[in-house]
Amino acid sequence: MAPPGTLIVNDATSARPRPRGSLGMEIWHWLCRGFLLAGGWKIACDWPSDAKVVITAAPHTSNWDGIWMVAAAGAWRARLRYMGKKSLTQGPFGWAVRWSGCIPIDRSKANDVVQASINAFAAADDLILAVPPEGTRDLVEKWKSGFYHIAVGAGVPITTAVMDYATRTVTLKITLWPSGDYAQDLPIIQAAYADAKGKYPEKFVMTGR
Repeated sequence: MAPPGTLIVNDATSARPRPRGSLGMEIWHWLCRGFLLAGGWKIACDWPSDAKVVITAAPHTSNWDGIWMVAAAGAWRARLRYMGKKSLTQGPFGWAVRWSGCIPIDRSKANDVVQASINAFAAADDLILAVPPEGTRDLVEKWKSGFYHIAVGAGVPITTAVMDYATRTVTLKITLWPSGDYAQDLPIIQAAYADAKGKYPEKFVMTGR
């Protein structure tokens, strides 16, 4: 674990995945690599060595973003987890949603999603939680700060996954161990996305954030 405030700018000329794991993960790794290749996408930067990390995934302007992000993670031999409504994990196809990495949240109760995420980190030996900081596919004026408070509460770093449709590249530009000062760290995180183009560029404007 690095000291709070530590910033690593990742090398975009390398794209080393995680070490080989189970046979199932290895099959998933090659399927995801093939899917990215078919879609014209590539990955850049080595996967961080941390077993637990919050991944900020942006721009988020289309349902396709999640699909490409999951595939990119698979190409890095990483399994993404994400928070979703508990109802999504129920019913005849609930198993598929759970398998995809959904951590169910019961929104019918006064649950704190940030605390639930922190608890999930505490209970796991290996957890990669993807959070779209915009919180929606529509244009927003301000990012939601939940991703930051999860990382601070769980004591884990934040890695920026930049999904640039202009170059069709998913880049893990920086890894930051949050200082605890959101106002100080947010510009550093957002700077990683300054030149990124979403599928619908008009829905992702960094000015004023």
